[in-house]
Formats: sequence, structure tokens, C-alpha cells
Amino acid sequence: MLEVDKILEKCGDFSRLQMIMLLLFCVINVLSALHYYSQTIISFVPKYWCADGLPASIESPVDSSCLPLNRNISTPNTCYSYNYELYMGYQSFPSEMDWVCADAWKLTLGQSMFFVGSVVGSMVLGYLADVVGRLPILIVANLIAMTGNLLTIWSTNVTLFCMFRMISGIATDSNFVMMYILVMEYMRPSVRTLGLSICIGFFYCLGSMAAPWIAVLMRSWRGFLLTTSLPLLVVPFFYLIVPESIQWLISKQKYDSAVVCLKRVAKINGRHVEESAYAEFIEECKCSQQNQKASPHLLDLFQTPRLRRHTLILFFKSMVITLCYDAVSRNVQGLGISPFVMFSLSATAILPACLLIIALQDRIGRKAMASASLLLSGIFISVTGGIIFAASASDKTTTLLVSLSVVGRFGVTVAYNSGAQYATELIPTCVRGQGVAAVHVAGYAFTFFSAYILFTRSVFSPLPEIILGVLSLLGACLCLLLPETLHRTLPTSLEDGENFGKNDRWYTFSFLEGRTQSAATLDTQNAKMYSQSTESAVYF
Repeated sequence: MLEVDKILEKCGDFSRLQMIMLLLFCVINVLSALHYYSQTIISFVPKYWCADGLPASIESPVDSSCLPLNRNISTPNTCYSYNYELYMGYQSFPSEMDWVCADAWKLTLGQSMFFVGSVVGSMVLGYLADVVGRLPILIVANLIAMTGNLLTIWSTNVTLFCMFRMISGIATDSNFVMMYILVMEYMRPSVRTLGLSICIGFFYCLGSMAAPWIAVLMRSWRGFLLTTSLPLLVVPFFYLIVPESIQWLISKQKYDSAVVCLKRVAKINGRHVEESAYAEFIEECKCSQQNQKASPHLLDLFQTPRLRRHTLILFFKSMVITLCYDAVSRNVQGLGISPFVMFSLSATAILPACLLIIALQDRIGRKAMASASLLLSGIFISVTGGIIFAASASDKTTTLLVSLSVVGRFGVTVAYNSGAQYATELIPTCVRGQGVAAVHVAGYAFTFFSAYILFTRSVFSPLPEIILGVLSLLGACLCLLLPETLHRTLPTSLEDGENFGKNDRWYTFSFLEGRTQSAATLDTQNAKMYSQSTESAVYF
């Protein structure tokens, strides 16, 4: 809303309140990273072997084994108890519950239910955010995350584990996105990308890198969940500082509440704003809302051919990116290195990925960024799978695998973070809120399969990398069919969306477009000069 940007400029759009909100957003980044990756941390499977008939002091085998070690013809193939070689003394959920071998499906099912909760939570909490406001849902989502994690501590069977992980998953996305929206709306447009990306890059990276070492310090999955869940109690206190979304209040015609929030912003920022300015703001909002027509529905995106194609590609791209991002983030075992060390090394890709987006996205364009990042991650993930299959376990091979895995994570992170902005710009304004939410939910729905893709390692060791690599390469190819949005007037209506980028080809990129236009301009100037000189020669 232009009216909101104008009044915020008077109340302060990059001052003391915005600095406080950015600081609180940093806290949310750390807490949401710990919550999201709790699913991975509690599910680490250490090396295991059958303990039936073996003395406790026996030396562990080289690889994990589901069958009795001292087998003979009379020995049954079924194992009833297991020994574990715990990573740094950390007791994970599967090692405590013996959810390995024949019972490994229980852990995979529980992990999948976490993402079922994510889909349900994104839709329900997203709808409620439009009904009761962004700030209450931010608080509720984080309290749900805390409740789900604390209940998981009391899981004693697969039913309770699935139920409590689903509750925990309900908070995923809303516990972060609501604060992202609030900070974005209260900041000056020219500093939004820089401020938000730096907060995400540094502090989400910090939370991700710290997660496994908190688990090591606590020495058990219960201690980890307790330690990472209790800090979520600080989020309700955000209500005392963070104002509600002005745009949401205006959309609900809660003008008095909007003015109260604006006065609070002005007070914290030390600005004095005349009452007449608030009255003028409210009148402009009322006039703008009177001229608005009924908003189109989400399904209208599928009514026309080009808009339908772009929407379906955005859906598929979101599915691929979200699936690869989650699977690559959690794929820290089977690479010949401690999963705790691998997890932290992999998380280091988050910060440079955000910095790269800041540096390049507004230079080379959204299309080039999305395609190149997916292509890069697909190549390196696939090569990692090939090396796992072909190479022997040596120090050099391990170093190479770790390096390729980190580069793959880097590419997926770039694609994931830049993809959200691409979808937001490409979907017409009239259905942007519904469309972006639907794209996001589709991504989380597809993440349901990430645990099963990682489970295929038990069938064929490089299979997870092969599947993720192929999906990334397919996503990179489909991104080439989308139009560029950089430096263009974004679509407002459905008709604009249908005609947007109509002359673009798969090889049309923003950075090449600029060179082409410059060359065309030079050719035109030369042609004019030649024409003028010719006319002068004829005249004389």
C-alpha cells in the first residue's frame, strides 16, 4: 500500500523500532532453525549391530548390521536387541527405542508426519493470520512448536511419536514467516532485502550450526528438545514491542487500531506526527478501498494457458526446491564423517548463499539465479552419489564427498531463498497472497517424501543423491520456461499475468537483455547518423 509507506516515512521507517524488530527477527531465526532441525538431530542413527548372544565388551564391527554376528545354520536371522556406537556419547531417539532394521519404518513415518503437520499448519495458521492478525499467530505458532517438542519427550510408541511430531510440525513456517512479514512491512523498501537477508544469513546459519552441538552437550535427544524448546517462551513477550501489521488492520477496516500502532511507532522512533496526518492517511485508505473491485480467486490462475503454465511451474519448482533443501540439509550420514561435524559444515553454506543473493540477484535476474543455482546443486549432488558408489572409504574420498555435499547445499540454499521472491513477483498482485501461500504449501507437502528418499540409501547407497540430483536438474530446466521479472513492471491483474513476458524465450536473461538493448540502441544511433549524413550529401 502506497499510503502505508507514506505515513511510515513520517513515523520512521528505518529507525529505533525497526532496529529492535530486526534484533527480534534475529532471535526468531535462531529459534526457528533449532526447531526445524530438531527433526534431524533427534533422528541420528549411530552405528549398530545385533547384541543377541554377544558379550557387552565385544569389539564393534566395521559396518552396521541387522543380523547376528556369529551366525550359523541354527542361528535365527531375527535380532531382538542391538548395541550402538553413539556419536560423541549422544543418545538419539532411534538408538534408545531400537528403531533400526525391521523397525526403521517407524522413524521414517514419524519424520513424514512432521511435514504433514507443516502442510496443515501452513494452511490453517495462514488462514487464521488473515482473520485474527499476524502477531497473535506468530506467538501461537511458536507456542505450538514448544508444546509439540515437549510432548515428544514423552513418546513411548510410534503412535505417540507420530502424533506429537505432527503437532510440532504445525508451527513450521508460520513461526518464522509471520515475523518476516511484520519486519518487512515496517521497513523502508530500499533496505528490506539487505536487512532481512543479513538477519537470515547470519542468525539462521548460527542456529543451524549450533543445533548438533547443543545435542552433544545435553547428551540425549530429550535434553536437546528441552533445551531448544524452553527459549520459545520469550516469543509471547514480543507482543509488548512488535506492532500488528498496518496493512492487515487497514484491510480489515480497523482504522483506529492502525492509528494506535502508527503513534506507537512514532513514539519509539522519537518522531512527532500531526493528528491531521493520521486523519489524512485514514481518508486515503478509505477512498482506496472504495475503489477496489472484488478480488479474484486462486483458481483464476488456472483459467488462461500461459498463466496456468507459469503457476504449475512455480508449484513444481517449489516442490523440488523445498524437497531438495530439506533432504540435503538432513543428508549428513553415510559420507564417512561424524554427522554432527557434517551438519555444521553443511550449515556454513547458508551465510554465503544469502550474501550471494544480495550481490547477484538484482544484477543477473531471478531467472538466471534460480536456474543456475538448481543446475549447480543438481550437478554436485549427482556427482556426490557417483563417488559414494565408486570410491573407497579413504580420507581423500571423505574430504571430496564433504566438499561436494556442502557445495550442493549451497546451491539448494540459494535456489530456496531466491525462489520465494521470484514467485512473489511473478504471481499477479490481485491473487499474490493466495498464490504465494499455495506455492509454499505445495513445497511443504512434497517434503513428506524427503524421509523416504533418504531411506532408499539402505537399498542402494547413492540412490538419494541420484534422485535429488535429477530433480534439481529438472527444476533448473523448467525455470528456463519462466519469464524474467527484474526491472519490469510486475503483473497486477490476471490479464497482466497472462501477457507478462510474452516475448521471452527460454534463453532470455536479464543480464543478456541489457547488453542486447545497449547494442540495439547503438545500432539505432549509428543508423540515424548514417541517414542524416546521406540526406546531407543529397542536399548538397
